[in-house]
Amino acid sequence: MPQPSPVDFKNAPTLRGLLGSDPVKSGTKMTAFVESCVETAAGSAVAIERVHRHHPRAQRLLRLLADKKNILITTHQFPDPDALASSMAMARLLRIKLKDANVSLSVKGSIGTGYNAAFAQQNDFRTIPWDDRKLSQYDAILLLDVQPPFSFNPLPEGIVPTAVIDHHRARGRKPACPFCDVRTDVGATSSIVFSYYMELEVDIPPDLAAALLFAIETDLAGAAGTPGELDNMALSSLTLLADPRKLYRMRYAELPQNVYLAYAEGLDNAVFYDKALISHLDGQVSPEMTAIIADFLLRFDAVDWVLVTAIRGQNLTMSLRTSSKISAADVMRRLVRHLGEGGGHKTKAGGAIPLQSGSEAEVQRLRTTLKNRLLRALKIPATKAQRLVADPRSVQT
Repeated sequence: MPQPSPVDFKNAPTLRGLLGSDPVKSGTKMTAFVESCVETAAGSAVAIERVHRHHPRAQRLLRLLADKKNILITTHQFPDPDALASSMAMARLLRIKLKDANVSLSVKGSIGTGYNAAFAQQNDFRTIPWDDRKLSQYDAILLLDVQPPFSFNPLPEGIVPTAVIDHHRARGRKPACPFCDVRTDVGATSSIVFSYYMELEVDIPPDLAAALLFAIETDLAGAAGTPGELDNMALSSLTLLADPRKLYRMRYAELPQNVYLAYAEGLDNAVFYDKALISHLDGQVSPEMTAIIADFLLRFDAVDWVLVTAIRGQNLTMSLRTSSKISAADVMRRLVRHLGEGGGHKTKAGGAIPLQSGSEAEVQRLRTTLKNRLLRALKIPATKAQRLVADPRSVQT
């Protein structure tokens, strides 16, 4: 059986970030544990280099942007940690590689509250104000973690991005733009940007490594088994590079009261029918909370499917999660057919239905329709619902 090739430490781009110098040249002594860690990170870098040897995506992007002087990086509205971290990392990479270009970062609308706001605060996520009228002033626009046809795309109709970098599955063809890197087999856009750093042999500082690691972890949360090969490479390398103190602060960030209210509502309203659980968040919640509550509820060992709905502005928004082999994206499209828009991944999906009046009766009618469609799609009899958590008013003290 042939032996694997030895790791080339001199050419492993993550090595300098790990130890501050090349141990082969400096003679740094390593314990067996540290050496195994370095080999893991170096092996990831070598593997990524091997994959991109004949398809150098990052190099191609740099060639496309070589003569651009005013570049805008943006992401979807109400950005989550993956959108924020990948955009932040891409801005840093371009500023290093394109010395003569002005690289700006902007988000349309608010970042939100709760987990997303806490992440942005921990990472000093600096942006310039969004202005649709000034978009024509940029000679390149990079769109991350979203695609032009998606509902939360920030670009007005008629504005074509120079580059799209995303991991979401879309219906139809890939976006028509000069550079398109959409990898549906990758669990997070941050993993794709990580591969650009490896391909270009640019070190990732500890604070950025912590942000990327946290972003990948949260985007994979609740979707067991979905990390792809690139995600696993990124997770293993970034774990060694990340600033542990910053990572701890992000994982245990202080949260506002509305987060706890959302958890309470999600638990109190949760009912399940065989393998499917459905819940609704009554209050106006931050954009990420339906996904966070759905991820949390999917850990209930008696169910394979979770649907969480909520009112957000003039829309009924929803998050669908599954641990089964049936595609969540396909089921979501069945749920919103002729009602709204939706899509996603194999194990997680989202959608939105515009409300006509926003009345309680309209919301209840849509929730009933979604419940019935979900049960039919999963071939689950519409039996009497079981509450996940007993009504505390019915408990005898």
